[in-house]
Amino acid sequence: MMPIYDVIVVGGGHAGCEAAAAAANLGSKTLLITMDMTKYGQMSCNPAMGGIAKGQIVREIDALGGYSGIISDKSTIQFRMLNKSKGPAMWSPRAQNDRFRFSALWRETLENLENLDLWQDAVTQLIINNEIVEGVKTKIGIEFKSKTVVLTNGTFLNGLMYIGSAQMKGGRIGEGASYNLTEQLVDAGFKTGRLKTGTPVRIDGRTIDFTALTEQKGDIGHYKFSYLPGTESKLKQRSCWITYTNIDVHNELEAGFDDSPMFDGTIQGTGPRYCPSIESKLVTFAEKNTHQLFLEPEGETTIEYYLNGFSSSLPWDVQYRGLQKIQGLENVKIFRPGYAIEYDYFEPTQLHQTLETKIIKNLFFAGQINGTTGYEEAGAQGIMAGINAHLNCSKPEEQFILKRDEAYIGVLIDDLVTKGVDEPYRMFTSRAEYRILLRQDNADLRLTEKSHKLGLASLERVNLLNEKVHLIAEIISFAKKFSVKQRFINQLLIEKGSTELNQSVKLFDIILRPQVSIFDLIEPLSPFKAFLEILPENRRTEILEGAEIIIKYEGYINREKQLAEKQEKLENLNIANRFNYSELKSISTEARQKLEKINPKTIGQAKRISGVSPADINVLLILLGR
Repeated sequence: MMPIYDVIVVGGGHAGCEAAAAAANLGSKTLLITMDMTKYGQMSCNPAMGGIAKGQIVREIDALGGYSGIISDKSTIQFRMLNKSKGPAMWSPRAQNDRFRFSALWRETLENLENLDLWQDAVTQLIINNEIVEGVKTKIGIEFKSKTVVLTNGTFLNGLMYIGSAQMKGGRIGEGASYNLTEQLVDAGFKTGRLKTGTPVRIDGRTIDFTALTEQKGDIGHYKFSYLPGTESKLKQRSCWITYTNIDVHNELEAGFDDSPMFDGTIQGTGPRYCPSIESKLVTFAEKNTHQLFLEPEGETTIEYYLNGFSSSLPWDVQYRGLQKIQGLENVKIFRPGYAIEYDYFEPTQLHQTLETKIIKNLFFAGQINGTTGYEEAGAQGIMAGINAHLNCSKPEEQFILKRDEAYIGVLIDDLVTKGVDEPYRMFTSRAEYRILLRQDNADLRLTEKSHKLGLASLERVNLLNEKVHLIAEIISFAKKFSVKQRFINQLLIEKGSTELNQSVKLFDIILRPQVSIFDLIEPLSPFKAFLEILPENRRTEILEGAEIIIKYEGYINREKQLAEKQEKLENLNIANRFNYSELKSISTEARQKLEKINPKTIGQAKRISGVSPADINVLLILLGR
């Protein structure tokens, strides 16, 4: 007799792994069903985690008690902090990973979680009664009953791959697709659509002339994703390499456009705007003679390289001829051409902020099924869906929702359920109106206590957070009290292009100077260096950076907090199910239609709906007052 589960998660990608781990760690009896147990957390496209805004999301997942950061750290073969020349709101961690070790670590992690069962199979049907999900049916005919179901099907729903005129059914090269679920959900009233993504050619590193390329090494230092100690990579660190396309490459590729499924109408799905195929780049940026490409190693020891920037669905021989015109790749051999994949997604405005669907109770969607692209966006939705599925079972009166001023995860989910998508959604720092608050360095300060109260983030994480907060406060207090004399600091100030001192000033005022880093001041000021011995060596840089950011940017941070507090008033005005929008003749027709479709929870959410004007919001506020 099969047990009745609290949570069933369908799909073992980044969303599914985080969802299953969160639900199980919170105490729900959980089942994770995937079609291939050798590919948990598979890096289907580039072998990397993080990047602009995405790195902040990985740190947020970690601060909540998820595993993406830990597993990334342990499988890292290169780490870089992007945008270090800009302000800290823009700093974004990014890791190159050993894709094989990454997936193996996910399996090892999942296999050692209490409350989690694993099953290899394809889910073909949901068990639904009276608009409530009660379990799933699998391809081999087994019924699993559960209180909640989380669908994280990635690109597998009716997945179809293209290499030129060749078409293959599947969700990933060499793997089958998932069928019947889309049709069942459409019959239940869901709106669906098709999206497209792609992946580049994989290259034999033995045939690359690295002497013709520009080497890109990783950072040397403390940087990693997880706030926990002991997650550092033990793997050999490897470089990436930069090269460029040219006119000859473009000519070769354009000669194959007549056989491209992107241009002959075969592919109907919309592709990602911010990670376009090479053929899309040639059309959209026709005036450009070159495009930058990155050769990224797939692992610690493998000879396989991923050509970032060369995603394509062109015929394999067209891709191959184009590659041979690229500097350093004249004698290249390939393991596999690039391909495009088209798949089903569901309009995310059909979801509540918890990621539970509005149409079927106890059913949650997370990941690319919601129209997003990227491992990090998927993992973020997965952990939130897993948490809320658990709460749905154990404390149905509670929900876990992150606001836009609390996390990029909050921005991501609010954007999805409020605005919907018409192309694959990718997170950027520009999507967050409070990005000075949502920095990569303070995800633990924002989220760990919230998660600990749920029972997910460990006491160890809370203790590390409290230690960090205390030590940052100690550094700031010391800096406000300690006077710096001219003779100890003026030479450094001259070297940094900063004004010399005429009299002693507080260390705090020196750190405030944009030209001077707190790290520059340690050696010249021996009392400061001695004071810093209170810092744990393995967290020294993290804590010093945290203190410096607060000192330098306190004014900006406080101003953004004030803006967030003003917006909070609107977020607390609950309007869910308060109005029959179709009968409100005092608002615009578009606003009536959008508000009826989305049924926003608060005035703040209504304000962010495209097509709802300030005048429409004022009408709602007046009616609410009455």
